[in-house]
Amino acid sequence: MLICANLNQPWNSTLPTLALLQKCRTLADVNQIHGRLITTGFIRSQVLTTKIVLTFSPSPFTPLVNFARYVFFTYLAFRSPKQDEDPFLWNAIIKSYSHGRETQEAFIILCLMLENGVPFDKFSLSLVLKACSQLGLLKEGMQVHGLLRKLNFGSDLFLQNCLISYYLRCGFIGYARQLFDRMSMRDSVSYNSMIYGYIKRGMIDLAKELFDVMPLENKNLITWNSMISGYTQLKDGMGLALGLFEKMPDRDLISWNSMINGFVKCGNMEDAQILFDKMPRRDVVTWANMINGYAKVGKIDLARSLFNEMSERDIVVCNAMMAGCVQNGYCGEALEIFYHLQRNCSLQPDSATLLIALSAIAQLGHVDKGLALHHYLKQKKFSSGGRLGVALIDMYSKCGSIKNAVLVFEGIKYKTVDHWNAMIGGLAIHGMGELAFKLLMDMEKLCVEPDDITYIGVLNACGHAGLVKEGLICFDIMRRVHKMIPKLQHYGCMVDILGRAGQIDVARKFIEEMPIEANDVIWRSLLSACKNHENIDVGEPAGKHLITLDSCNSSSYVLLSNMYAGLGMWNAVSSVRLMMKERNLKKIPGCSRIELEGTVHEFFVQDKSHPQVMEIYSLLDSLSTSNSEVKPYVHHG
Repeated sequence: MLICANLNQPWNSTLPTLALLQKCRTLADVNQIHGRLITTGFIRSQVLTTKIVLTFSPSPFTPLVNFARYVFFTYLAFRSPKQDEDPFLWNAIIKSYSHGRETQEAFIILCLMLENGVPFDKFSLSLVLKACSQLGLLKEGMQVHGLLRKLNFGSDLFLQNCLISYYLRCGFIGYARQLFDRMSMRDSVSYNSMIYGYIKRGMIDLAKELFDVMPLENKNLITWNSMISGYTQLKDGMGLALGLFEKMPDRDLISWNSMINGFVKCGNMEDAQILFDKMPRRDVVTWANMINGYAKVGKIDLARSLFNEMSERDIVVCNAMMAGCVQNGYCGEALEIFYHLQRNCSLQPDSATLLIALSAIAQLGHVDKGLALHHYLKQKKFSSGGRLGVALIDMYSKCGSIKNAVLVFEGIKYKTVDHWNAMIGGLAIHGMGELAFKLLMDMEKLCVEPDDITYIGVLNACGHAGLVKEGLICFDIMRRVHKMIPKLQHYGCMVDILGRAGQIDVARKFIEEMPIEANDVIWRSLLSACKNHENIDVGEPAGKHLITLDSCNSSSYVLLSNMYAGLGMWNAVSSVRLMMKERNLKKIPGCSRIELEGTVHEFFVQDKSHPQVMEIYSLLDSLSTSNSEVKPYVHHG
């Protein structure tokens, strides 16, 4: 509530009201001001109402903006306009729309001005063009362009630049270039707009042509930085970017960060580090780029060293470090950073932080930590819709709590296709093919358009549950109803469904009739099915073909060898193992995980690194001994 105005001022003074304007924030404040204006009669004061419009129209508080518009249209807008009148108040109102939420209203205000004979200027038109460009209003923007030409505003450099920017933002780069070429005079803004427009669309050659003909005096930091950004997009563009960087008369943080980001993207951390060491000044973007780069190439120790070196961090850097840990399998370390943010830091985790933390928990399979984080989300009023809802469903599914995953899914009011996909994927993990297929049918009933990921999830679920008929129906709906062209993953799922069901010949025929060439994953799926169902006639040629496709993958040899072993073909087993030895291939050991009292224990085949390995083996030996002492029970009838 506003404090009382100064009663020492004369009753007819506007000063107390002017003082209160600066303190307004809420609808209640606005109502108090409005009441004071009416009771004092100041509502008829043009000076005061003008001050209200100019003070409130750019405000970030919606009630204030709405009151400014009300005052303007009620008391100021439709006074008899003079031909030479400055439209600054109209411009203030147009700006409140073009820079606010109801952007399309800016064009309507311009129409209102034209209908009522209110004079406008180039700022009025520029604000309307900005609004049109934000919403992609091509028809309305072109009408403004026509008005410019009709009223001889067309040669104004400022407005021509606004038009170029408008056409570029609407995606009409050809129109923008036509305007640019017809301009009698161009400045830095003209060139920079076109260069940036070309770079944004990957048309680096055309951007370079303009850059080369651009007068040197017009080139500024924006120009040079735009071109560097363009070159870093090219496959072999870092040499060109570095050459340009070294020629720059001046450099700013954007210049240095663009170069470092370019080297990071192509995995060249040596050159990125050289630039990092040379930088006169660094910001959080610089540190985040370097941390992200080292994490991507697997050098998580160097990323962590940089992170620890920072005197001040922001949430973006913390997210980069957490994401790097998760990417490299250090999920526990990622959660440590998250818990540190919760306990000791002034920084508040954002939605990106929470997504990374949920991913880490999902990979670790710590359902208790997942429940605690879910409680934290509720406590901090984060919405479980959007990406966080997807991550929660995924986390609970991977942690083995499909019940909680369903509860999250059912609690989301406005579900996107991503929520449906996450739930279907979770059901697939748990072998609940019937429910996954039912969800697809529910999507059809609710007119939710499935995507290719939806069908991969349902087909996977059908494969795990042995639902051949449902899998075939799903594949048919995808092609015939939704007119989707199946990808390699969808064909792979179908081969897996048929193979698991023992329909080996049908699966082989399916592969032969595929419109795209099957990859090693599909052939491996067929070979696995042949091993399980002891089909040597299909399995042997499939295995040999697989080895020619992917000769460096040990799993292909192991599958073929195991199939031979299952059929007692020991000479063939020896031949495959000899081939592996000659090619220096080793079998990747199997791995098992178990969670006990909140700790995940990991075991590899023939691995003795566990701290309690002696106790474990001792217990297994005792179990083995006790089992051998049990005599079989023979029933004497």
